Amino acid sequence: MVKKCVFPIFLALAFMLSSLGTGNLSAKSLSDEQERAAKAGEVLTEIMGAPDQAIPNELMERAEAIAVFPNVIKGAFGIGGEYGKGLVSQRMANGKWSAPAFIKIGGGSFGLQIGGSSTDIVLVFTDRSGYEGLLSGKVKLGAGAAVAAGPVGRNAQVGTDIKLKSPVFAYSRSKGLFAGVALNGAVVTTDDSANELVYGKPLSGREILTEGKAPMNDTVMPFVRALDQYSPAHKRTT
Repeated sequence: MVKKCVFPIFLALAFMLSSLGTGNLSAKSLSDEQERAAKAGEVLTEIMGAPDQAIPNELMERAEAIAVFPNVIKGAFGIGGEYGKGLVSQRMANGKWSAPAFIKIGGGSFGLQIGGSSTDIVLVFTDRSGYEGLLSGKVKLGAGAAVAAGPVGRNAQVGTDIKLKSPVFAYSRSKGLFAGVALNGAVVTTDDSANELVYGKPLSGREILTEGKAPMNDTVMPFVRALDQYSPAHKRTT
């Protein structure tokens, strides 16, 4: 009789331990995404806090969407392997920023140092055509969206000819140096697993960025607050 009871008890204990492990894993994963959002907000704050190296106010005011990737990594020996995770938010019709979508970037040439160095990447989209592909899950910079190295200096004047050249302006910061960077070939995709974890349900980039189906929450607020500070709400002109 004792033997018959042992196996069911063992199964119950195994199930409890498994559930506990899954819960811890989920909690850790959510903590990772909270850290990602906080770091993205910090990167934008630090960059905009240095007037001589900041993204021009004119571009920030025109921004239709802004993406920040903290700590993009390049593999050793200079053989590809560039990879990073970040967030992107779109300016809504009322001028405010949408709940951000979690995204990933890979490929391309980020001008990183050989040996596994990391850098921060910022993308400023001044036209919806630049991030249209992201609404369906993927955009390739330079192919699906023309991209150019962005001008630097908060008060820098951005000529009309420059603004019309590209719907995406790219920046990098590595070892304290901040500059525009060419990112042709880089692929940006939505991070579906992170979005589901943070928002509690599967959501596409379109549902998050344009349809307002993602609830704004404490996890993403550090990033949104930074956007609100450096690119305040204003009505879209288009």
